[in-house]
Amino acid sequence: MHSPTETADTADTLDTAATAADADPLGRERAHLAASRAALKAMREDVESLDLRDVTGTWVSSLVLRKQVDERIKALADLAHTPLFFGRLDYLHAISEAESEGGGGERFYIGRRHVHDAGGDPMVIDWRAPVSQPFYRASRTEPLDVAKRRRFGYTGGELTAYEDENLSDPDEADSRSALLAAEIEKPRVGPMRDIVATIQPEQDEIVRADVTGTICVQGAPGTGKTAVGLHRVAYLLYAHRERLARTGTLVVGPNRSFLRYIEQVLPALGELDVAQATVQELVGHVEVRGTDSADTARLKGDARMAAVLRNAVRAGITLPTEPCVVVRGSRRWRLPAYELEQIVRELAEREIRYGAALEALPQRIAHAVLVKMEQGGEAPDDRVQDAVARNAAVKAAVKSCWPAVDPVKLVHRLLSDAAFLAAAADGILDADEQAALLWAKPPRSARTAPWSAADAVLIDEAADLVHRTPSLGHVVVDEAQDLSPMQYRAVGRRCTTGSATVLGDLAQGTTPWATGSWAEALHHLGKDGAHVEELTQGFRVPGEVIAYASRLLPAIAPGLAPATSVRDLPGSLALRHVPDGLDAAVLDACRAGLRHEGSVGLIAADARIPALAEALGAAGLPFLDPGTETTAEARLTLVPASLAKGLEYDHVVLDEPAAIVAGEPDHRTGLRRLYVALTRAVSGLAVLHTEPLPAELG
Repeated sequence: MHSPTETADTADTLDTAATAADADPLGRERAHLAASRAALKAMREDVESLDLRDVTGTWVSSLVLRKQVDERIKALADLAHTPLFFGRLDYLHAISEAESEGGGGERFYIGRRHVHDAGGDPMVIDWRAPVSQPFYRASRTEPLDVAKRRRFGYTGGELTAYEDENLSDPDEADSRSALLAAEIEKPRVGPMRDIVATIQPEQDEIVRADVTGTICVQGAPGTGKTAVGLHRVAYLLYAHRERLARTGTLVVGPNRSFLRYIEQVLPALGELDVAQATVQELVGHVEVRGTDSADTARLKGDARMAAVLRNAVRAGITLPTEPCVVVRGSRRWRLPAYELEQIVRELAEREIRYGAALEALPQRIAHAVLVKMEQGGEAPDDRVQDAVARNAAVKAAVKSCWPAVDPVKLVHRLLSDAAFLAAAADGILDADEQAALLWAKPPRSARTAPWSAADAVLIDEAADLVHRTPSLGHVVVDEAQDLSPMQYRAVGRRCTTGSATVLGDLAQGTTPWATGSWAEALHHLGKDGAHVEELTQGFRVPGEVIAYASRLLPAIAPGLAPATSVRDLPGSLALRHVPDGLDAAVLDACRAGLRHEGSVGLIAADARIPALAEALGAAGLPFLDPGTETTAEARLTLVPASLAKGLEYDHVVLDEPAAIVAGEPDHRTGLRRLYVALTRAVSGLAVLHTEPLPAELG
């Protein structure tokens, strides 16, 4: 492997084969970049110049076509500071039939999207195309017919360096890519970046896994699991665009700050139509105004609540005791109670959705009446059956034995009415658990109820029992270890006929109901048997930092192997005991971090945030909220520990670890929260404390 080149003169020494044909390899690559950008501009202009006024069709089809054209224009945008291509593959042999006749190999530039010239020949190949896969998978032991892999280095949008690996040359020594390391270590400013130029073989296997299967990624901090999940969405949309365009895709994140942080990754890869939501937004049937204790929230998130809700939904079903008499003209048609009972029993035993059965019941009764009409010598048709189904007597019979259910009102009654709850929870929850669920002071109506986040999930479950939740084609759920069983069910019913990518780290479970194993989580998600992949090699967190944080693993996740790091940065960890004046010391540490390039995150226990915000303001240090894009004027973000998960900063100042641990309902959850906070740094971590550090840190 050759080291990166910064000038054309140095580049000449790296590739003698190239210089024999070209005295300025770097200049030629820059020329290809300029030509590719010009070709992309021409592609965009071609689409912009389309005249849709003469296109025949309805106004609806015209609107759809206009929307598709607008989306295509957006997808062809050239992002000035984003490299159009980041690599090149020189194959030993031709890939296409047209080129194979010449007997030589082919060359492909690998980038974020496909670009072709005026004649339709490719100038840049989409990283998701099959021909691009060896860029991520080829190695010296398995070159995959690749003679040379070239990586490019950029400063802003300008190509400044390249680096070659002659994979088919047995005499070339294997060494670590300096450009790859530089790309990984770039300062973290602004939103999350894509990792398309740095995807590793084990990550690529996950990205390109088949759309029909669900995959679960257990990823230690800094292993790129979130970015892998987002790139998987981009790949699936490329490989199965028609299918997923029809069924839809969704990314589920833990909070809005996290979603703001990641929201630019997919557009940078040319994908604009992926919905993003938190679990709370998915189940937004009611306004959340209340909170639960940790024990109550854990109980409401227990999978047993699904059975309680099912019983509650079906509690109103009663077997008829009176016949149904339908008057049609001068004749009366009598359906005996035992026949009605048979119809109701059959629907109840079929386990179809409650609402679907409610819609079917009047038709079933009407059909039974029509049978009697035929036996009486009449010849009714479908219109007569529909009319009978709307008959007042039939409606009354349906209402009495299969009443309509409003999910919100049902859960309101369940949490207010002790007798109703006892009947629904009989044999499922004990008396103490039932008492914990009931509101101390029941609200007068569902509209004024102090709904909690866990209540909203219960309502979503009830709504699905009444009417089936529509399924998407693919769902990515990140930070999945923090979901309760009932939340898993809420996400799972949105991909019942599709697949999912589940991302998380058991060691970072920071809710009292955090999952204990991925097998358990996948079961509640409805994806038993999904493949679980473990990523342990970190690319973000320095080795010294991850080794220190991993001291907590025996206490918070005994079964997980400690993560390793490809980055060795001596001096990246600083521990400082401050006997008094902690706020002032924290401000000094923030100023020291700001003297370096990149972003700075000040992470502290939630209870410490107001005091630190006041101190920063008094010191004239501007700061941002989590998820807000950094600017030249403000590179410091004040981060409550509860919102740190999934975020990353070049330099992190960690305030009072003991306060972070104490801020959680139990010690293990507190240590997990601390583990998250310790692993947010890319270049340096400064830990400042007055109280003793947790004993688990040694």
